[in-house]
Amino acid sequence: MSVHIQSKKDQIAENVLLPGDPLRAKWIAENFLENAFCYNEVRGMLGYTGTFQGKKVSVQATGMGIPSALIYCTELITEYGAKKLIRVGSAGSYQEDLNVNEVVLAMAASSNSGFNKAKFQHADYAPTVDFDLFMKAVKFAESNNIKFRAGNVLSSDVFYEENDQNYKKWADYGVLCVEMETAGLYSVAAKHKVQALSVLTISDSLVTGEHLPSKDREQSFNRMVEIALGSI
Repeated sequence: MSVHIQSKKDQIAENVLLPGDPLRAKWIAENFLENAFCYNEVRGMLGYTGTFQGKKVSVQATGMGIPSALIYCTELITEYGAKKLIRVGSAGSYQEDLNVNEVVLAMAASSNSGFNKAKFQHADYAPTVDFDLFMKAVKFAESNNIKFRAGNVLSSDVFYEENDQNYKKWADYGVLCVEMETAGLYSVAAKHKVQALSVLTISDSLVTGEHLPSKDREQSFNRMVEIALGSI
């Protein structure tokens, strides 16, 4: 057992999906995995392990934001031997032609967080996706006719911006959308030489103000999870 995960070491797979929401972890386990069981309930961060097409897969909730996500990612890697970590989460669009319900594969993650500044001081580190895992996701999406965009995303420490036009400076440099964990995931994966990928669903647009209705979320999140599972 680690500090925040109560599982025995052999109960967690090398392949781990990482939703932020514990209830989404439960939903993924119940709808995509066979013979799934719950291995973690500490602090309400539910974790499950089952099989998908014969492969052992775990799903671990990480909470919101880089600090919370890095606790679980670090323990999964260092204490439980996770080798492939795939974030599955929602994001807000920064581009007019990136609509709600669309899927984004994060190639790189900009950030306003200070978590890497403490390590690299006056230099900038660029957290990027694992290429092999990224290409598997691309091939799966293309072969299954799943529309997606790929590019730079912003991992922000701020959910409620005081200036609702702040997104424009990121949009001008081609950043596709905003979320809260990918830069941390890609950084810790690089440090420990494991594979990481972030697959996101656009749930709202900061450009148009459109929000994905709750009744439509399940179908769009289905595609995101299918890509993640298809990549492993």
